[in-house]
Amino acid sequence: MPFKVELVTDEDALAEVFKLRYKVYCQEWGFEKPEKYPDRLETDEYDKYSLHFAARDDSQKIVGTVRLILGSPAGFPAERYCQVDFDRSGIPEECIAEISRLAINREYRKRSEDKYIYGPDEERRVIGSFDQPFNFNNKTGHQMNKNNYRRADDRYRYNKYASARSKNETQDERRSKHELITSLYKAIYQESKKRKLTHWYAVMTQGLVILLKRFGFGFQAAGDPVDYHGIRTPYLGEIQKIEQEVQANNPELYDEFTKDVQLF
Repeated sequence: MPFKVELVTDEDALAEVFKLRYKVYCQEWGFEKPEKYPDRLETDEYDKYSLHFAARDDSQKIVGTVRLILGSPAGFPAERYCQVDFDRSGIPEECIAEISRLAINREYRKRSEDKYIYGPDEERRVIGSFDQPFNFNNKTGHQMNKNNYRRADDRYRYNKYASARSKNETQDERRSKHELITSLYKAIYQESKKRKLTHWYAVMTQGLVILLKRFGFGFQAAGDPVDYHGIRTPYLGEIQKIEQEVQANNPELYDEFTKDVQLF
């Protein structure tokens, strides 16, 4: 893969990650209000409990990022903003994390990827307040805000999904089209194995779930869709099952992902 992905520990690099998130989440998509971030760094309460990954291009510019939120007193966004229909009492706190804040520089995003990651236009127009949960959560006891608010201007409006997705597309062709995303997920996977994580939460669009499934990353819905940065559904992924699916359906990708990683 041509992108170099690193686990960010340097403060300057972390600031670049937050700048990219501000550009994508505030300026381009309007998922967050720009005035909340006068320093133009998009951050939240989960960042200090997260592992941040950054992908660099050949010029060493950070062009993609994603984070892995670890167990902490802050909990997980999936459980705060969604009514998760999943009992994780049998999973130790240190064995589950949430994949969050996938952001790709616009120069490296294809229109199809925008719709995979962020959803169709009609699913991005109305969202709830980001400061309050959105429906009743049995775990936290919060009564979630049912009022809807229009998000910031829909800056990038595309036509509906192209219906002519090639069914003959090879695994290599799919990977080359989405290499930045697969590079970031490879880093997440390898770091998760090092930390002996067993499960991932993720709040995603249906399109991103479909894209990940093409590579063997099977996530199971863990609740009903909610209006959170557009229409999103909470999902749960069991890492061991995902490994088995990738190994069976995409052995070359499995070999690449698991190189120098101790499996269990």
